[in-house]
Formats: sequence, structure tokens, C-alpha cells
Amino acid sequence: MIDLLLFLVAAWAGAQNALAGGGSFLILPTLMFAGMDARAANITSCVALFPAQLATGWTGRALASGANGLSLGILFAISIVGGAIGAVILLVTPPAFFAQLVPWLVLFATSIFAWGSFVRKPGGPERHLGAKGAALMQFLISIYGGYFGGGIGFLMVAALTLAGQNVRVASATKNVLAGIMNAAAVAIFVFSPDLHWRQALMTSAGAIIGGVLGAKLLHHVEEKYLRIFVVTIGVLLTAGLFYKAS
Repeated sequence: MIDLLLFLVAAWAGAQNALAGGGSFLILPTLMFAGMDARAANITSCVALFPAQLATGWTGRALASGANGLSLGILFAISIVGGAIGAVILLVTPPAFFAQLVPWLVLFATSIFAWGSFVRKPGGPERHLGAKGAALMQFLISIYGGYFGGGIGFLMVAALTLAGQNVRVASATKNVLAGIMNAAAVAIFVFSPDLHWRQALMTSAGAIIGGVLGAKLLHHVEEKYLRIFVVTIGVLLTAGLFYKAS
């Protein structure tokens, strides 16, 4: 019964990611409901969602590019190193401490998602970040991505557009870099005893199917309502996690 629930929630999350983002807000609490502690759920979620992220990045790879003097290869390298560092930090973080940190991480991710969805205006000045600033931002985002990952899409799009990319190219580059940084994290997490393989495979299958369906529905669903749904889930999850931690 739990496996079926994971599959169905993951399918919804995969479609949500394809349409608007924020699918991890659904996966994390479901894995915790299945009996995992917060750190194990985060590790399992990262591994489970990786194939769908990789497929998304590969599909849009033609649009991906470097930014403001940084080649795509350099951004690859920064993302791999940062993702690996974030993953190692997560593995050495005590589960009890991570459980206390999760409400704040979800609150941060929800705030970033809400800002990117309803506040941020994509048509601002073309360039504020130089090459060094863009490299530092991508490195810090990659560490956060390897450690937790919620909201990295909007963080990367914001950084890349500030470095001179238009929104469409930034979105494609973000998808590629998200897969790369998670590849580094997954390569480390597969050796962790906190990874629950059965649940990861069930979640991954659902996310891939949902992602394919979501991509097909991309031009037929009102994205605004999906984003409102994601923010609502994030707010409720944040409140529930803070209540549980109190």
C-alpha cells in the first residue's frame, strides 16, 4: 500500500516538476510518512528523482550555454564539485540535527519558489554578475543542491539571468546543471545505508511517468494555479514540520 502511494505521489510530483516545479515538496513528506527519518528521506528523494532530472536536462541540452565568460564546461565542473561537497556535508550531518534543520530548509525553499513564481520580474537589467560572481553563486547553489535541493531551479535561473542569459536559455541551462550537480550527489548517496532502494525505485518510476505526461500537458495547463498549489503545499509542510519539531 505504501509503495503504491509512493508511486502515485511521485507521478504527481514528476508532472508537477515538468509543469511548474516543486515536486520535491510532495516526495519528501511522503517518504517520511513511509517511515524514514528526514535525512534518509532526503537522500532517497535525491536518488529517486535523478533519472527524471537527467532526462529533462538532456532533452533541452541544445539551448544550454555558458554565461558571462563562463563556459558550460566550467559551470559543469563547478556544479559537480559543489554537489559532491553538499552531499558529503549531508552524510556527516547527524540525522537528529538534520531533522531540526529541515523545517527551515523547506521554509527557505518555499520562499524562493514563491519569489520566483510571483514576485521576481524576468525583464530586469541584463547583467549584474561578473564571471567571478556567477561562478561563486553557482558553487554555493550547487552545495545547497547536493545538501537539500529544494528551490535550486529558481536560484539558478535568477543567478544565470543576472549573469546575462535570457530566461529561456537560463531555464535550459538550469535543467542541465541540476542533473550534473545531482549526479555528483547520487554517486555518493548510492553507498549510503540511509538510501532505501525499493522506495527509491518505486518513486523514480512514478516520477519518470509523471514527468513524461506533464511535458505533454505543458501547453494545456494553467501554470499559475500549479505554482499556487506548490506554495500552498510548501506552507503547510513547513508548518507541519515546525509543529513536529517543537
